[in-house]
Amino acid sequence: MNIQEIKTIKLQDFLASLGYTPTKQQGNKLWYLSPFRQESHASFKVNTERNQWYDFGIGKGGNIIDLAEQLYKSSDVSSLIRKITSDTPHCMPISSASFADIKAGQRTNYFENLQVHPLAHPALIRYLNDRCIDIEVVTSVCKELHYDSNGKHYFGIGFPNIAGGYELRNPFFKGCIAPKDISHFYADEPKKACFLFEGFMDFLSFMTLKRKENPQDTELRQQDCMVLNSVTNIHKAIERLSRYDSVQCFLDNDDAGRNTYLQLSMELRNSVADASILYNGFKDLNEYLCAEFRHSEIAEIKKSKGIKL
Repeated sequence: MNIQEIKTIKLQDFLASLGYTPTKQQGNKLWYLSPFRQESHASFKVNTERNQWYDFGIGKGGNIIDLAEQLYKSSDVSSLIRKITSDTPHCMPISSASFADIKAGQRTNYFENLQVHPLAHPALIRYLNDRCIDIEVVTSVCKELHYDSNGKHYFGIGFPNIAGGYELRNPFFKGCIAPKDISHFYADEPKKACFLFEGFMDFLSFMTLKRKENPQDTELRQQDCMVLNSVTNIHKAIERLSRYDSVQCFLDNDDAGRNTYLQLSMELRNSVADASILYNGFKDLNEYLCAEFRHSEIAEIKKSKGIKL
């Protein structure tokens, strides 16, 4: 999408795709708990007629680009357009005029007849294989979700968060089942360090790499890990991360990832390390994993044909 198309996205749809829903409506104004901080009284306003927002806590407002600039801590418009496009998946829209419809959507999480099953569908397994993710790693944390929407049946990979919601993926869809929140996994024994990931595919990629190092190791919970499920959730992670002596950040190699790391470095008193240097030159950990997998695959093919490396 170009910038003009981006600006036509309804702010309430964009916020809904990130897991934010209004707490009340006053005419054409929707009120939200601010996405920039934790608060108990809504101070973030969206004017649905003008498609503009204003946050009374920081005294700033504007259009969707201005909002993305605040959320992703970046002023690079091209990068912001990519992030908006990525984070505005085909979630069920809440752009209807009635606030009652919005509240009904909250009660149903925009999905109907949700069913949770063990992950087994061949199409989802193929999708994970394409992403080079170890299937045993995935099935240890993810579920297969089936649901109806607008009279049609869909299914996808569900990654749980601490609030009871799910990140939702399939080959054609990237979305969430509200409430949107962080995911936090604990080791069997208390740990002084936490590994932080931006998205759950990065977390699964990390676990796959660990499994690749030691195929006999079937214990996947030897390290405390946290997944933001969007850098906009960083304010929800601060308090939990402050309990650790150190935080290893496996964030994306882009402006949003770097700015999130800098924000953590300033807000946390404990040691915060940038682990993205391990996959320098790649967008994220999954891209690095796929490159490593293909390199190993080519090496195995050459070896089987007697070609010296």
